[in-house]
Amino acid sequence: MHDFTWFGWISNFVNHGNIHLFSAGLISLVILILAFVYQLKLKTIEEELIPEAGFSFKNVIQSVVEFVLNLMEGIIGHDAKKYFPLIGALFIYIFLNNILGLIPGFLPATDNVNTNYACSIIVFLYYNYMGIKAHGLKNYLGHFMGPIIWLAPLMVVIELISHLVRPVSLGVRLFGNIYGDHVVLGIFSDLVPLVVPVIFLFLGLFVSFIQAFVFSLLSTVYIGLAVAHEEH
Repeated sequence: MHDFTWFGWISNFVNHGNIHLFSAGLISLVILILAFVYQLKLKTIEEELIPEAGFSFKNVIQSVVEFVLNLMEGIIGHDAKKYFPLIGALFIYIFLNNILGLIPGFLPATDNVNTNYACSIIVFLYYNYMGIKAHGLKNYLGHFMGPIIWLAPLMVVIELISHLVRPVSLGVRLFGNIYGDHVVLGIFSDLVPLVVPVIFLFLGLFVSFIQAFVFSLLSTVYIGLAVAHEEH
């Protein structure tokens, strides 16, 4: 029963090898719709200073933005706003993909390591670009050599390995946790179809948030390390 997917039901072209592309496309479309709806609800600057009362769509979006921005400012400082568009988009994208797997008939794009590598490689390229932009190419590459010139050959190798491992680590960590959570939920749904799966649904929701949080946190740390200016 867990092999059934709504995408596969709609078209025979969809299979386990490419379903993550359709899931990613669906979440991208959902994000675009949410952004459009939020844009329609925006008012004048004066009216926006007073938040809406109670629970509302705008309050949820603003709470998410505030949460991610506060997280980034705690690591990078006031310059965090410059890097927020990427990290904020990744957090929302990964979180929505994660919770998609909790809906029967859907598989999350983050259940496929290729999706996660795509996100982590973007982070890898972005933080290196920002590091070069902040320090200049020569100074940025100079950080790979370490403070002692005769240790430079060893430090360069260590630093290169350290940086290359980062996107791999980001992608594998996200894949492992989401895939594992999906498998556990499927097993217990088969064994005890009533009540017990609800517990694992809440656990899955928590895991979905934590993994989006960890991915965003580590990405922010990498950016912070790349753009940080050493004190002399």
